[in-house]
Amino acid sequence: MSKRITAEDAAELIRTGDTVASVGVIGWITPDALLKAVADRFGAEGAPRDLTFYFPCGTGDSIDIRGMDHVAVEGLMKRIVSGSYVNPLHPVKRTRPELMRLIRENRIEAYSWPIGASMHWLREVARRSPGYMTQIGLGTYADPRLGGGKFTSRCTDELIELIEFRDKEYLFYPTFPLNVAFIRASSADAFGNLSYEDEALMSSNTALALATKACGGIVVAQVRSEVERHTRLAQDCRVPGVLVDHYVVVPDQMSGTDNRFDPIYLGGRRATPDVLPRLPLGADKVIARRAAREVKPGLTSIFGFGASSDAPLVMAEDGLFDNGAIDNYQFTTEHGPFGGVVMSGWQFSANMGPEALLDGLQQFDFIDGGNCPFAALAFAQFDAACNVNVSWFGASNPGAGGFIDIAHNARDLVFTGTFTTGGLNCAIADGGLSVVREGSVRKLVASADHVTYPVRTGVIERGQTAKLLTERAVFQVEAEGLALVEVAKGIDVRRDILEQMEFAPHRIAEPLPMMEEALFAP
Repeated sequence: MSKRITAEDAAELIRTGDTVASVGVIGWITPDALLKAVADRFGAEGAPRDLTFYFPCGTGDSIDIRGMDHVAVEGLMKRIVSGSYVNPLHPVKRTRPELMRLIRENRIEAYSWPIGASMHWLREVARRSPGYMTQIGLGTYADPRLGGGKFTSRCTDELIELIEFRDKEYLFYPTFPLNVAFIRASSADAFGNLSYEDEALMSSNTALALATKACGGIVVAQVRSEVERHTRLAQDCRVPGVLVDHYVVVPDQMSGTDNRFDPIYLGGRRATPDVLPRLPLGADKVIARRAAREVKPGLTSIFGFGASSDAPLVMAEDGLFDNGAIDNYQFTTEHGPFGGVVMSGWQFSANMGPEALLDGLQQFDFIDGGNCPFAALAFAQFDAACNVNVSWFGASNPGAGGFIDIAHNARDLVFTGTFTTGGLNCAIADGGLSVVREGSVRKLVASADHVTYPVRTGVIERGQTAKLLTERAVFQVEAEGLALVEVAKGIDVRRDILEQMEFAPHRIAEPLPMMEEALFAP
C-alpha cells in the first residue's frame, strides 16, 4: 500500500500543542508546501494551535520559499527553537519577515541555538538520551549567564543549562519529544524510501526522521517525484521507508532560492569562471579580495554567510582557479558540501561543482573535530573586549547559525565586513579608497549588543589567530586587544578610522603598512 497523501492530509496529522520539526537551508531542501499547508489549515479552521516549531537551521528564504515564515502566525506558533533565523529584506516590499516581527514584538517564545547544537541535539533525541552536552558556546549568548539563547521575554523555560562535569563547565541542552517531522527529498517509492539525487544538500533530514520516530512521532516527506520500488540502488536511498510514514509529491518544488534546478550544484563537473557571478567593484569586493589573501591551498577552508563567502568568487575572477588550479583548494560551508566554489547571497550553503557531501550532523562532527583550520566569517559588531556579534544587532536578529562552532574550532580566523554601515559610500581609484559618505552605524563599538563569540578568549586560551578585515583597514586580535596593522591608501587614520571607532586600538603598527593596491584594481 502506498504511503502517498496530500499536503492537506499531512497538515491534518498535527494536533494542538504538538512539537513540529522541519529543516531547510535558506531555500535549499525546504518542504515549503507542507509548511504552507499547516498555515492554510490554521487560517481556515483556527487549528492546530499553540505549536512548538523546531528548526535546526533557517528554513526557507522568507520570500518565494517562505518556509518558517508560513507558520509565523500568532495562535498557530507558540514557541520556536531554531539554529538561525533568516531575515532578509523583501526585495520589493523592503520589509522584514513576519517571523522577525513576532520576535521583535515579543509575540512568541523564541529561542536561538547554535546550529551545531541544534543538529547534534537530534542525535541525543534519537537515542533517547537526557540531552546534549558541549563546551562550544560558553561565554556566548547561548550561555545562561548571557541569556541562554532566549530571544524574547516570553521565554521562561531554561532550554540550555550550565552544568559542571569533572571540574569543567559545559552547556547542556535537555531533550524533549518531537511529534511530527516534515522533511524533504527528491524521490520516494510506495514504501517511502527516500533518495536525494536532485538535492544539493542533505542537512538533518535523516536525523529528524530518526529523532521523531524515537519519540513515537510521525514523519512526512515532501518529494519531487514518485518512483517504482526496487528501481534504485540501496546506497542512493538515504532515508529508509521504515522511518517515513507518508510522502507528498510536489512536482514543481524549487531546488533553492531563484533556482528551479541546476545540476552544477550536484557536482560531476568543475565550476568555471564563466558560470560564476562577478562582484561589482566596491567595498565588498575589496574586502573579499583581502580575505582571499588569507586563503591557503591545501587547507580545508570554511566560509560563513555574508561578506566572507564572496572570497572564492573573487579568487575565481582573479584567475586563481584557472587550468584546474581550483583542485588545490578545498572549500566547504557548515552545511556539508566539499570542493567547488562556495556561493554567496541566497545560494549560500551549497557549492557550485562540489566533489563530496556530508549531511548536517556529520558536517558539524567534522567542524567540531578541528578539521577546518581556516575560517572566514562576517561580523556585524566587534567590541573593545574583542567580542564579535552577528546574532542580534540593529533591526536584525538572525541568530548564530554555524558561526559559534566554526569560530570555536578553527585555528586561523578572519572576520570580514565594512567598517561602518547604513549609507556608507566609498570611491575606489588609484590603488586606494576614499570615504565619500560615512555610514551612520558604527560597527567597532565599545560593547557589542550580543556576544556571538569571544575572540580574545580563543586567542589567549586556545592559540587561535584572528584578523578583522574591512575596506579601509586591517586589524589583528592580540592578547591585549585589537591592533591596527594595515590601512588603505587615501584613508586618514584619525578621521576615517579612530574617530569612527568607539574605542581605541591597543596598538597601531609603526610603521603602518598600506593595504595592497591590487585589492582596489578595477
